[in-house]
Amino acid sequence: MQQSCSKRTKSPMDQSLKIKNWIVEDSPSKLHQIDNTEINIAIQNRDITHLSDEIDTLLNNGVEIRFKGDAQSIVKDIENELEEYPLIKNDVISLLKLFKEITKSNGYRILLATINSNMCRKFHTDINDLRMLCTYKGPGTLWLSENNINRKALENRCENNNIVLDENKIKQAKTGSVVLLKGALYPKEGTNAIVHRSPTIEESGKKRLLLRIDTNEFLNFLQ
Repeated sequence: MQQSCSKRTKSPMDQSLKIKNWIVEDSPSKLHQIDNTEINIAIQNRDITHLSDEIDTLLNNGVEIRFKGDAQSIVKDIENELEEYPLIKNDVISLLKLFKEITKSNGYRILLATINSNMCRKFHTDINDLRMLCTYKGPGTLWLSENNINRKALENRCENNNIVLDENKIKQAKTGSVVLLKGALYPKEGTNAIVHRSPTIEESGKKRLLLRIDTNEFLNFLQ
């Protein structure tokens, strides 16, 4: 078992390591490039300063909102539940509509919650097709480029220090960014699921305000 969890050294002949598996832009239109075979994470960086007051109030009050159904019914639920937070309400609805435009799915599951635990501390891939995340407050999701993964160690469920080739090259989404993550069920041959994990916050006293949107195809409740 120790051998299967050993560090892998990168070979100069390994062409898969030269592939850039991410796109990070300021335009939401670039998120559509998640459908490219080589891309398994697409990120839109954005400024959400105008949402700060409502974010802080939600974070301090604590919130856990879960809805599932078609996009239209979820929009109505969000309008009712977040009536006192008009800016957050409009942003969540806008992101749901964007996700619907990209996925063209018939049904969705949505979570808006205050997080004060580590959720998923190990690097992993999701058993779903596509997921959207936005960390409104607190540290964002950690993820790996393809040239920084020991996938054999990942398959063997080894510890993070075996999965990650270089801990100094772990990437992290910015607070407020819109993140699309491919899962193992993405219906396109030749694409890899993104390897990622939640940030460690449990012992720091930090909290996160997290939005998560999945299609109904998702099977993994962990983020």
